[in-house]
Amino acid sequence: MNKAQLIDAIAKDANLTKADAKRALDAFVKTTAATLKSGGRVALVGFGSFSVSDRNARTGRNPQTGAPIKIAAKKVVKFKAGTELTGKVK
Repeated sequence: MNKAQLIDAIAKDANLTKADAKRALDAFVKTTAATLKSGGRVALVGFGSFSVSDRNARTGRNPQTGAPIKIAAKKVVKFKAGTELTGKVK
């Protein structure tokens, strides 16, 4: 499902216009990104939680040459599915 399909589904399920659904989805993405950037966590009970984790610097290998390369440390976004979502997927 892409963003346009998600907006259509939200509009249909919530009885909203597509424009309202798009604004709601954009606001959710913007707020979630801002919260994660500031080091916070977003938890949606039954759905899951978004958090930021630190990944240490490490040495990798160039798959073509086999030469070692340095991979810099960085922050990554993690999502952990909630039990209700996990149960619906099974």
